[in-house]
Formats: sequence, structure tokens, C-alpha cells
Amino acid sequence: MGTAFQLRGKTQLAGAELDALLAQAWALLHEADEIFSLYKTDSPLSQLRRGDTSVAELPPVVSKIWDECESWEKITGGYFSAFTPEHTFDPSGLVKTWAAQNAVAVLEAAGQTDFTMNAGGDIYISPGCSADMSWRIGIHKPTSIANPDAGVLTVVDLKNSEFNSLATSGYAERGLHIWNPMAAEKASNPELIQVSVISDNLVRADVWATAAMAAGFDALRMLNKQPQLEALLVAADGSIAATDGFTSLLSI
Repeated sequence: MGTAFQLRGKTQLAGAELDALLAQAWALLHEADEIFSLYKTDSPLSQLRRGDTSVAELPPVVSKIWDECESWEKITGGYFSAFTPEHTFDPSGLVKTWAAQNAVAVLEAAGQTDFTMNAGGDIYISPGCSADMSWRIGIHKPTSIANPDAGVLTVVDLKNSEFNSLATSGYAERGLHIWNPMAAEKASNPELIQVSVISDNLVRADVWATAAMAAGFDALRMLNKQPQLEALLVAADGSIAATDGFTSLLSI
């Protein structure tokens, strides 16, 4: 999926037992990559994008993700859409964190709850995470990590809160890749350049971060209406806005 996943934490498991559990979790990530990656020209989704096949001919999970994307499109008022301006199916705004949550579920079902997952910059904190520092998440400045000015914009602390996930969507690394489904075109003069969403679910955070980027200045109103969700928005002019409860999560 064009990114990297990292797992950090503590466990009483060791040796072959630990290796087997990690392999089981990581296998789900590799499977999702093989099916959904648009970086691989022979993946089922790339074939679908070219019109070489149909959803009915692909693995059933493709239809499942298709339905999930349609559900999120309704929830976000149409601002999250898996259909590009070219009318091709691109579930990238959901499938990465969906795969991460599947891998996390394997670990937690095996009793492992003292870890964090970094899914290409989107963060999940397992409920038993014992290190206080692991609950603190830095939000990057809206610039590429290769930029000399790169660094941390701010830090949130999710310990003892209702939240366990943070996802960021923006243009710093991939350019203007997010489109406004209402305008049916990619952003050429975006109102927002980065949105970080904190939630109780990684997929939910990821979807709303993407939807907020598409919605532009209207995003703050939308996000403030969502329960168990806070967000930090960076406008194209460098100004910053946040949902009503965001400042309560800032690390001191």
C-alpha cells in the first residue's frame, strides 16, 4: 500500500510462539496489500481500475470494502468517497487502517494489549499500553519530512481519555491527491492542507480525516457534531483551528 507498518510494545511471549503470532497478524497486512494496492499493477484492485475485471469476479473482501466505503460516504455526508474523479474505485482512505485494525485484533485476541501500531503515520494505542510516553502522539507540521523545517507541530496525550487512535490526512508527502466528491475534481486550491483526527477507532479517525480535507472550511462544523472525536485543522494560509475539546488533549 506504499507505506510501512510498525509495532512496538511489551509481551511475555518469546521465540517461536511470538514469531507465530506476529506472522499471523502481519499476514493480514500482506494479504490486504496484495489485493488492494494500487502500486502493484497486477493486484486485483489495479485490474479493476483498468476495467480488466469486475467486483463479482474478485475476492469477496473487495465487495465488503466497497460496501464499507459506501456506508462511510453516507455517514460523512458525501465527503468521503472511494470513487475518484475518473470514476475508478480507490478505497485508500479506508483500507490501510482497516487492515491495521485486523492485525491489531489478532494480537489483542491473543491477550497482547501492551503495544502501539504505527500504520504509515496513523497511530493506534492498545488499551493495556503501560508506557506513559506511548500515549503521547506528536502531530507533524504540514510539510514533508525531507523539508529542513520539518518537525512536530504539537503533541497530544491520550492517556486516561476515551481515545486510542489518531490519523492525519494532508498534502505534505503525496501532493494534491484528495478530491472533493461534491465538486468531482481533485483539489487545485485547497482550503485545508492537513487534518489530524483523534477517535476511539482507527478507521473512523482515518475516514474523517480524509472527509475533512475534502470538506475544507466546512469540516470544523461537521467534526464538532461527531461524538468521541476531536481534530486539529491546518488551513492553507497556515492558520490553525480545532474542535471544541481538542485543547484538553494537549500534552503539558
